[in-house]
Amino acid sequence: MEERRVVGWAARDSTAILFPYSFTIRNTGPEDVTFKVLYCGMDHTDLHQIRNEIHMTNYPLVPGHEVVGEVVEVGVSVNKFKVGDLVGVGGIIGSCGDCSSCKSSMEQYCKDRIMTYNGVDKDGKPTQGGFSSAMVVHQKYVVRIPGKLAPEQAAPLLCAGVTAYGPMKQFIQSGKAVVNAGILGLGGVGHLGIMIAKAMGHHVTVISSSDKKRVEALEHLGADAFLISSNAEEMARAADSLDYILDTVPAVHPLESYIQLLKVNGKVLMVGVSPKPLQFDSDALILGKKSITGSLMGSIEETQELLEFWVEKGLKSRIEIVKMDYANEAFERMERNDVRYRFVIDVAGSNLN
Repeated sequence: MEERRVVGWAARDSTAILFPYSFTIRNTGPEDVTFKVLYCGMDHTDLHQIRNEIHMTNYPLVPGHEVVGEVVEVGVSVNKFKVGDLVGVGGIIGSCGDCSSCKSSMEQYCKDRIMTYNGVDKDGKPTQGGFSSAMVVHQKYVVRIPGKLAPEQAAPLLCAGVTAYGPMKQFIQSGKAVVNAGILGLGGVGHLGIMIAKAMGHHVTVISSSDKKRVEALEHLGADAFLISSNAEEMARAADSLDYILDTVPAVHPLESYIQLLKVNGKVLMVGVSPKPLQFDSDALILGKKSITGSLMGSIEETQELLEFWVEKGLKSRIEIVKMDYANEAFERMERNDVRYRFVIDVAGSNLN
């Protein structure tokens, strides 16, 4: 049986310019879900990958790992979904299923995980992402989009949202003292982190290098406090005040000044990927029993949890919807931080040819 031909937009080299690209995907297997792509979020990781900044890109590359679609076909053994269901796919579409991470529902840490794009699928073919007309994914790595959640709203939650939610959920408290949260970096992940933290009942302080985003943070996103990291006096007054800091900054930045903001036992939750190593004095951790911990996206289970949480709390992400032919310009704007706060491509409403 012939494979299914689809159309996407791909980068062909490190110039990172996207062009229409025709390729094939496998036919629906016994446990596969095939869906028409409706919307796909745009992420800084997409930009890093199409530019080969991580030095591991295989071209041509179709990016996109915040994918929402409508099921058009399911395999004979699929029991979770049916034709017509609204579904989502995040950063991974496969794993070994046998390692300790997989058995603990943390498949994103599986050493044999298969990334949604720029990976190699189990059939040996390169994986391609959601900047395309259709995808086929094993049902285990597909989540259900709740009926009360608009598909374009769901897209950013599948990577950016769960990247924040995954490490923050450990601080969900019931009947205890208020948790003091810090959000470092007010971009795609950071703005979702503010809303998630507030919905968890945390007191939220946004940390920024300048005063430019104060109104956005406090009035538009509902943060409780705003701290300018370049103001030494403000930083000194805020020392030992935070239970955790969600660090979303995807660039080199000093850590010690932020570590000083943490209480004893406080944590820096590192989710922003720096292109170069970060440095800090180990005493900053040792003298306060503080820690820096990393977190990669979120599990399939956590992603489904977040989608339900989002609906329950009545949250709404701030997005700008664009067509596929605007994707190249959108990436340029993303690099300039000229988006509030997340681009989402209307794939189904775009001319992909």
